[in-house]
Amino acid sequence: MSKEKVCLAYSGGLDTSCILAWLLEKGYEVVCFMADIGQEEDFEAAKEKALKIGASSVHIVDLRKEFVEKLCYPAIQCNAIYENVYLLGTSLARPVIARGQIAVAEKEGCTLVSHGCTGKGNDQVRFELAFYALKPDIKVIAPWRLPEFYNRFAGRNDLLAYAAEVGVPVSQTKAKPWSMDENLAHCSYEAGILEDPNETAPKDLWKLTVDPLDAPDTPEDFTIHFEKGLPSKLEYEGGKVVSEPLDLFLAANAIARRHGVGRIDIVENRFIGLKSRGCYETPGLTILRSAHVDLEGLVLDKEIRALRDQFVTFNYSKILYNGLYFSPEREFLEDSITSSQKTVNGKVRCRVYKGSLIILGRSSETSNLYDMAESSMDEIGTSFAPVDTTGFISVQAIRLKKYGAQKLLDGEAL
Repeated sequence: MSKEKVCLAYSGGLDTSCILAWLLEKGYEVVCFMADIGQEEDFEAAKEKALKIGASSVHIVDLRKEFVEKLCYPAIQCNAIYENVYLLGTSLARPVIARGQIAVAEKEGCTLVSHGCTGKGNDQVRFELAFYALKPDIKVIAPWRLPEFYNRFAGRNDLLAYAAEVGVPVSQTKAKPWSMDENLAHCSYEAGILEDPNETAPKDLWKLTVDPLDAPDTPEDFTIHFEKGLPSKLEYEGGKVVSEPLDLFLAANAIARRHGVGRIDIVENRFIGLKSRGCYETPGLTILRSAHVDLEGLVLDKEIRALRDQFVTFNYSKILYNGLYFSPEREFLEDSITSSQKTVNGKVRCRVYKGSLIILGRSSETSNLYDMAESSMDEIGTSFAPVDTTGFISVQAIRLKKYGAQKLLDGEAL
């Protein structure tokens, strides 16, 4: 009888290398899947390692373009953000990886998929909900939730001992006391010394961005263009222009990285109910999203913006964070995002300096919502008379007068 085949999400690190060996030990045939989503990784070395351990094949799939166009750009369109700080860099990558893994599983005839996610984190939820939506009959092996696995491998030392026992090659470089996850949009740092929320992240933790204190003493200016809420062109470095989404995103990353833009250090609420401290670098996405937010102030209707902020942005961000990307509610909200962005056309002039993004100005050739004459303090304008505000204030004051009168009657101070 042929062995049951598993498609393993493989990184080449200690955990997934040991999981690969363990799955082989359990009698499975293992196909390894590696997603190139922009992380700085030696994919060929990882492939060679997986084959040496015993994988029957290794698939390396370049998903960077899909990642930018299908996930990062819609997130910019709706200003996606979780708990007012986190730009969802890890969450955005998971649907792309899951879709790629299921495609390889189907190609290879795998009946199972596996991953190396911890049993306490968000990623196990994100991946598995995506797997089941994409291929409802798939079966999942989650080793870090299986007692026979986590009782045997209580920590890193047990994994290292197992690696030595079964011949898994292990890097000799000293591991830093935290875990990392990198993609084109960001790099996250968690666990280890960072589990103390009052422990300042050490200077050598940050991988993508220069320390703002060490950033250039000269600011850098650039202009971002948008069409229907999507970045369409980036002008920078004295005349350079880029418009293709992946190239534009990479250029934005480079600008932000060299000036130390995009670092945050937060304690967030995980989907499963635990709090978690994380440090994140999100360079290019930070400047693209911030420029988009600014342009909307010029071109987006007040009530549309309010509804989008209150309903679409909040819920879309929560859906991404909680791993519900492949859901009917996400499709519904993305239709709403597209509808809200019809007028978001124009350009934003920006400056980066010592970790900060500064907006220098914004303009649009298609928006007529901003009227300089109407808003001016130096002229009356043609469609607005100041006397009209008297009636506006009187109407707004009706219920407040009643509220104040009742407070006085009750002897309560406002």
